[in-house]
Amino acid sequence: MGTAPVRFLLFEKVDYLQWIGAASAFFFFTILFVAFFPGSAVFERPTILLPSRRAGGGGGRGRGGGGAEALLPGGRLGVVETGEGVVFEPTRLRERWARERREEADSLAKLGSPVRRLGVRKPRLAMVFGDLSPDAMLLQMVSVASVLEAMGYEMKVFSFKDGPCSNVWKAIGVTVNFLPEDTDLNISVDWLDYDGILANSIEARPIFSSLMQEPFKSVPVIWNVQESSLAHRISEYNSSGMIQILDGWKEAFSRADVIVFPDYVLPVMYAAFDSGNYFVIPGYPAVPIQDRITDKSYDQDVRVSLGLSPTDFVIVIVGSQFSYGGFLMEEALVLQAVGCLLQQYPSENSTQSELKVRILAENVTEKHRMALQAVASNIGFPRGSVEHVASEDKDNLLVISDLVIYGSCLNEQSFPSIDGGVNALLFPCKNAGKLTQVLLQAVSNGKISDLGQKIASAGKVHAKNLMASETIEGYAVLLENVIKFPADVLTPLTAGEIPVALKQEWKWHLFEDVKHLYHKNGTLVGYNILQKLEEWHKNQMEDRHSNASKIDETFSIIAWEEERADGIVNSKKRLEEEELKERSDQPHGTWEEVYRNVKRVERMKNDLHERDDKELERTGQPLCIYEPFFGEGTWPFLHRSSLYRGIGLSSKGRRPGADDIDASSRLPLLNNGYYRDLLGDFGAFFALASRIDRIHKNSWIGFQSWRVTARKVNLSRKAESALLEAIQTQKHGDAFYFWVRMDHDERNLAKQDFWSFCDAINSGNCRFAVQKAFQSMYGMRFDDDLNTLPLMPDDGDTWSVMQSWVLPTRSFLEFVMFSRMFVDALDAQMYDKHHETGHCMLSLHRDQHCYSRVLELIVNVWAFHSSRRMVYVNPETGAMQEQHLLNGRRGQMSIQWFSFGTLKSMDEDLAEEFDEDHPDRRWLWPKTGEVFWQGVYERERNMRQQEKERRKQQSKDKIQRIKKRARQKTLGRYIKPPPDEAGSLNDTRTVDQ
Repeated sequence: MGTAPVRFLLFEKVDYLQWIGAASAFFFFTILFVAFFPGSAVFERPTILLPSRRAGGGGGRGRGGGGAEALLPGGRLGVVETGEGVVFEPTRLRERWARERREEADSLAKLGSPVRRLGVRKPRLAMVFGDLSPDAMLLQMVSVASVLEAMGYEMKVFSFKDGPCSNVWKAIGVTVNFLPEDTDLNISVDWLDYDGILANSIEARPIFSSLMQEPFKSVPVIWNVQESSLAHRISEYNSSGMIQILDGWKEAFSRADVIVFPDYVLPVMYAAFDSGNYFVIPGYPAVPIQDRITDKSYDQDVRVSLGLSPTDFVIVIVGSQFSYGGFLMEEALVLQAVGCLLQQYPSENSTQSELKVRILAENVTEKHRMALQAVASNIGFPRGSVEHVASEDKDNLLVISDLVIYGSCLNEQSFPSIDGGVNALLFPCKNAGKLTQVLLQAVSNGKISDLGQKIASAGKVHAKNLMASETIEGYAVLLENVIKFPADVLTPLTAGEIPVALKQEWKWHLFEDVKHLYHKNGTLVGYNILQKLEEWHKNQMEDRHSNASKIDETFSIIAWEEERADGIVNSKKRLEEEELKERSDQPHGTWEEVYRNVKRVERMKNDLHERDDKELERTGQPLCIYEPFFGEGTWPFLHRSSLYRGIGLSSKGRRPGADDIDASSRLPLLNNGYYRDLLGDFGAFFALASRIDRIHKNSWIGFQSWRVTARKVNLSRKAESALLEAIQTQKHGDAFYFWVRMDHDERNLAKQDFWSFCDAINSGNCRFAVQKAFQSMYGMRFDDDLNTLPLMPDDGDTWSVMQSWVLPTRSFLEFVMFSRMFVDALDAQMYDKHHETGHCMLSLHRDQHCYSRVLELIVNVWAFHSSRRMVYVNPETGAMQEQHLLNGRRGQMSIQWFSFGTLKSMDEDLAEEFDEDHPDRRWLWPKTGEVFWQGVYERERNMRQQEKERRKQQSKDKIQRIKKRARQKTLGRYIKPPPDEAGSLNDTRTVDQ
């Protein structure tokens, strides 16, 4: 940072400004805002500073001299020296965003193939609330959402509780959904449907139990935290040993991509949870308390409660939430200037005065109070005229105040725009004389002057929409940096393109019919979730203690009897061992060891078996539908009936008590996280196809994505029955049944044809990637014209999406045979660049799934060109409608590429190459399993048996022909000459020749 001065800055909470500019001038024309600026009305913003201690997160740092403290035990804000402050800058976040932009640009330049955005849908955001009560946060987010909608975003609201503001969301066209309050992993929301999530309030904490599980860990989350209640509990949790609660909050804070605070104090208070993701968007609307002031007696009651009379002229002094060394001096300077007004409030009793000064402050010591009283007495204030008031009474005090002075020497990192003499009166820091002049302009004859009335009126208009533009722009900029929109998403407007008229006002008019709009106390908001977590922790501790007590009590009762029994058993055991010692020298195991071994075998048997009682039910069914899943976040969407069976892509995250198949144990390739994410559902296809007869014995096989269930377009009971009936009656023969239509997909609102849709969701490069893959598979050159790809006609019918379909098992294996070669070709085409950079030509950004969107659609190409009948099943009614009729496909199918004979021959060639040549290149095909099915084996065995019988029959026929052949009679008879006389067996003589 060079030699620039380094200061440890603790910032004054923006809330104070809103008390003044909004809570005061907003409602009372007789209240004047007098601001106390350091140096002048315009001051320089400090540069990014690096402190010796953490100052709130996000990389924001500073350094202070004289033992500056950011946060004291109990959540109290600490002490800084005069003139110091805390600068918060989200340095790490901004550096990360800039680095990601640079790396993305470099990686895309290296791809060689240009990527394009072919947007077909709006970007979608989910907004989550603890409840829909009318408060400042809800007003803020409704205002932000209204502008985001105009920018091109599409939103949906989720809340754990209903409230008066649900109609406000509906008024701007945003649907509201309610989540169950008592949730753990049972939040049935597919967060992958949203490009980003805006969580609001710590009351939204329960959704993180789902967002911290796969497959939702990658969904961008922005968490808007405006409450201080949790921060005040941190030290209490530490001292009470509630480490589980603290760890849970730390994990949740770390899960969010960005934690947004409305001021620069909260990052300091939540420093214990900082993981470098803190961000500040200053300002939120100050909610009017008009329901209070409509009662004429309210003002009088408040004055009485604060020890004030109806005729008192009340001046309120507000400043920083932090205590610092020069605070008393600043109070003395302000009191000295205010002392000039004492003569305007003469009193018959020298100990009384109608001029009352109240100072809002926190953590004021008794010594400080005594010193302030001494200063006030020296200036001439009667006893009781000047007092400190706790910040808890700020709302009531500001309501009845006549004039407000903001005075603090701490530098402000963010300050609302204020015009001197228009909506406030400004004066230099520590200049009591100038402040005196300002006060004499504002107060005349013991009342607010005409100038003061005009300034208060202008302040009312200004305060009503204080910081609206900054807040709305802040969220727009944040979304631009956090969310990476896929290629099929339309680009929303940027923050700089927002029309001025949209962002300069809070949406007050939407709340006209909502009564009792209020501003929640930050120390109380979030109490519900804190109480639930604390009760949960207490119950867990009680259960542990209760269990431990019961065990101790049980042991104390049986201790003596057990000791006696042990003695008897040990005596018998010694006698038996002595008797058996001479009979055998073999070691003997104890019953405990035997029991453990038996249990181990049972566990291993259960793990290997992978099935439960539903196996018997499935045996009599013609169909089993598999549901591939990865992670506990998918559990709420999986079925447990005998028709369905889960197949986990990872050994972790399998459902307890379910007979889910462990795909990674059947296909070791899935233990590689890179390919598990890349293949997606195809990993389950390959795992099942490998020696399928060992796990699947049904004649038909199907798949249904858990995301289809999340969208409530899965097969109903009626549709299941209709599908089973069609299969049993062979209504459509060797057919491809599907129930999620491409023309109803949210990504295809424009009703594009097959290849255009595929291009739209793959950065414009789907056709190019498929063409290259086919060139590699079939060893042939296509024309550069992409129209030479297999024809997928736009004939008014639809195609299948989201991997939800049913096939005969024999046909499924044929499809997998094709798919293994296709995936291998894609992998060879993209692996090097994608593995190195995380980018591929099928995505605009880093994408761990790369070609999974091409794989989602390739089943249509195979089904169409292998002449399968394609039948759409209505998932609700079960009605069936054949698509792309076979009779109309003549001349459009490329059967020569997709016939079983062609694929079988190609598969055998690859297997021969692998078995005989043992290539050492990186090759994916051998790792995708082995297509083996008992039915295929039986068919091939029958063919071999038939061939054997044919050859055997040929041999028999040949023999018969030989036997029946005409033979020529012999011409003469051969007489064998008699043998020579045999010599004696013991004769050893030789015969001379």
